[in-house]
Amino acid sequence: MSNFVTASVPARLHLGFLDLSGDTGRRFGSIGLPLSEPETVVSLSPAGTTQVEGPDRDRAARHLERLCRHLNIRTRHRLTVEAAIPPHRGLGSGTQMAVAVAAALRTLHGLPMKTGDDARLLGRGERSGIGIASFEKGGLIVDAGRTAEDRQPPVVSRIPFPDDWRVILILDNNHTGIHGEEELQAFRALPPFPAASAAEICRRVLMQALPAAIEHDLEAFGAAIENIQFQVGSYFAPAQGGIFASKGVERVARRLAEAGAAGIGQSSWGPTGFAFAPSEETAMDFVSAAQDVAEPGIEMRIVQGRNTGAEVNRRSLGLLGS
Repeated sequence: MSNFVTASVPARLHLGFLDLSGDTGRRFGSIGLPLSEPETVVSLSPAGTTQVEGPDRDRAARHLERLCRHLNIRTRHRLTVEAAIPPHRGLGSGTQMAVAVAAALRTLHGLPMKTGDDARLLGRGERSGIGIASFEKGGLIVDAGRTAEDRQPPVVSRIPFPDDWRVILILDNNHTGIHGEEELQAFRALPPFPAASAAEICRRVLMQALPAAIEHDLEAFGAAIENIQFQVGSYFAPAQGGIFASKGVERVARRLAEAGAAGIGQSSWGPTGFAFAPSEETAMDFVSAAQDVAEPGIEMRIVQGRNTGAEVNRRSLGLLGS
């Protein structure tokens, strides 16, 4: 009889940076929300030889190898990626895969969880702290950015996301967002982030988005998110070809807004877009209203905000089927 561990880690929406300049001594900062789906799910167990299988297995294998070296673990493992957040779509796939593998490995070997340390070891969470914070606990999250490269951005606000609200994801299966070296080059090429934009974003987050979520005021919440998205999207537009990286996603987002959806925008570098609805039924109506402009490869999916963090469970193989 041997043990295995399953770790399920949620995708997240990145709703916008707070201050990309760092003039105050803190750089980046962000507001974001973990989602009910999609998830990255990995299972890990001891094995005679190391085996890694499933979607995005090459990245998972690299993480497992580096973590084992770092933690001086010599055990061989069987790692199965049962589900993976689509990569390079703006949903946090890289960070969530890293922390899922790290959580499974630490739990299997009885080691204390060090999510932030492991994420940094694996080269994740360099700008936004939302993905790491989503692992620990759900809700609408604000992190305050970095003062140094070796510090995890502190979470300064975490409030429950209204259970009845829905998120409409707009997925473009034909494109991927800027990532890797292209992303680094984009940051180098862009001009300094305007101080006035940072001030406006921080004001909208503190004085509009957060209280609106607490008061279940979707109209005010959506207005705040759209303003933040305009400020950040306008800044990134030269690198990604517009406020939205995908014209197909943008057309659907605009149609959803015409139908009454709130807070349209793009998560991170995209191409995934989003909009908010007050209920499941209304979200379905919005999706129906936008179907006529959804070109091939564009998919809309209704999901919930997630108010819980990752799930990590240890089980015995000998109990399966009993």
